[in-house]
Amino acid sequence: MDRTLYAILLIGALCQLDVCGQVFLNDRIVGGEDATAGAWPWQVSIHVGFGHNCGGTLISKDWVLSAARCFQNFLFFKVVMYFGRLTQSGTNPYEASRTASQIIKHPLFQYPNPDHDIALVKLSSSVAFSDFIRPVSLAAAGSVFAAGTESWVTGWGLLQPEGPPSNTLQEVMIPVVSNSECANVYEGVTSITSNMICAGQEGKSICPGDSGGPLLSRKGSLCIQSGIMSFSRNLCYDLKHPSVFTRVSQYQDWIKLHMGSNPPGFVQFNTDIHYSWTISPPKDFEL
Repeated sequence: MDRTLYAILLIGALCQLDVCGQVFLNDRIVGGEDATAGAWPWQVSIHVGFGHNCGGTLISKDWVLSAARCFQNFLFFKVVMYFGRLTQSGTNPYEASRTASQIIKHPLFQYPNPDHDIALVKLSSSVAFSDFIRPVSLAAAGSVFAAGTESWVTGWGLLQPEGPPSNTLQEVMIPVVSNSECANVYEGVTSITSNMICAGQEGKSICPGDSGGPLLSRKGSLCIQSGIMSFSRNLCYDLKHPSVFTRVSQYQDWIKLHMGSNPPGFVQFNTDIHYSWTISPPKDFEL
């Protein structure tokens, strides 16, 4: 797999005992392929009420990061999170689960407006780290993900428009699209703000069930989460337009404020790549 060289600088403390963002076992999302056990050890399957509802990422032994839209009209005690899970049915021998003791949605998030689509979920008890369960690194304030930056998304959402959800965790690589070009695509439909980051490639998209999951960039075995899956045009029924994610680096202070003395690992990330999105703006849009 080709990788772009990234300049990264670890900031702050020991990044959850030097385990955040590290992948040791990694050698659909629409247009993706099956992941393998341990490939994305921070991936969380969030079940609200019944069955898989959204994705999320483990960012410390006590906290999960997800999208605020995933917790509309649900009480926290109905939320169950699964860690180390590969498939939604069958046996997952490395799996652990926790309920939620608290859900903190960003105070400026107002559904269906996609701005500030971010939430923190506190676990009912700490989860133990293993080769299959590890926290991810988060993009630090001021990080730059230039257009064309190779990024990965993972989730159990629909495999194709109007198709069934995936039983096996899916992974796909998509490039970052600049905010200016993304704004042109969504002109007259919704505003693309500095709190968002866009990524996509024709034929590859996030779908219902993927919301809350990560947008990630890599250098070797280190993964840095740049975004949280928020929405795509017409719920992925149009595969010619980029998907939109909450820009994690914009919320470093907010995340640290609520997590207190045990913050996640933040990594400064910078790229210098150029990529153009050439699809015409959409005429309609649904969150």
